[in-house]
Amino acid sequence: MRTFGEFAAPASHLYSSPNYRNPLNEHELIRGCLRGSAQCQRDLYERFAGKMYAVCLRYARTREDAADILQEGFLKVFSKLGQFQFQGSFEGWVRRVMVNTALRAYQKQRFEFEQSGYERLPDMPVEPDAVAMLSATELLDLVRQLPDGYRAVFNLVAIEGYSHAEAANLLGIQESTSRSQLTKARRHLEEEVRKLEQTLINKDF
Repeated sequence: MRTFGEFAAPASHLYSSPNYRNPLNEHELIRGCLRGSAQCQRDLYERFAGKMYAVCLRYARTREDAADILQEGFLKVFSKLGQFQFQGSFEGWVRRVMVNTALRAYQKQRFEFEQSGYERLPDMPVEPDAVAMLSATELLDLVRQLPDGYRAVFNLVAIEGYSHAEAANLLGIQESTSRSQLTKARRHLEEEVRKLEQTLINKDF
């Protein structure tokens, strides 16, 4: 797979200093990228790479997978940049490209929804008190440990804010399946949060 550097330009063409920051505003920066400016491409990447990597991490099985999704996603961002209409949030547009890239990565891996014994459980949210004990990193780790099917639906519906109809369309499943997977994901998270909570309590004794 090509890296960002291969897509943008040789490293020697990017910056005169490692602390360089392009003074252009977002729209000027986008137009610079469309003109083929390597400096603008690099700066655009650096402005959004951190946030987008966090998005990729939620969908990926491993950090290496997340890095691959990030690189592939930015290749698509730059190749499709001419489609951005300068209306609405550019960050939101980049985020959608990343999410779609992550979903396609799973489809290439013959995406299948897992059965884990939670099929008859009611739709129960994670208990707020248990969640409050966890750091953002711990919560992210729990989400990443969800089975692939659960994780995809949970990310799309509970985090990204897609409707079940939209999530079902993106994943090529029935809307009822999306609802069922979200129920199972929430129940799975609740069980894992309780285990972690109990571990933390036991350490105090």
